[in-house]
Amino acid sequence: MLNPRVQCENRHAENVMRRLKRIEGQVRGLQKMIEEDRYCVDILVQISAAKSAINQVGLSVLESHTRGYVTQDLDHGVDGKKKEMDELVELIRQFIDD
Repeated sequence: MLNPRVQCENRHAENVMRRLKRIEGQVRGLQKMIEEDRYCVDILVQISAAKSAINQVGLSVLESHTRGYVTQDLDHGVDGKKKEMDELVELIRQFIDD
């Protein structure tokens, strides 16, 4: 039997994949809207929705990383705490800047 941490990670990965497949469908819908020469405002609304969805997936992955690996390393006194925090801050910066 898998330990609770692995089960949680598996559920998180399944949820992320489900959300990414939904986003993939949104993008296909956008392609179809362009092909059908749909109203630009409608296209922009759908682009905004897709951007929001991908940002939510990114936040979910960032949260998982922070709660899991970074917290675990800090809690267990793994050398390089400053390195872990620097990496986390850089990840956040990259995510926000995109």
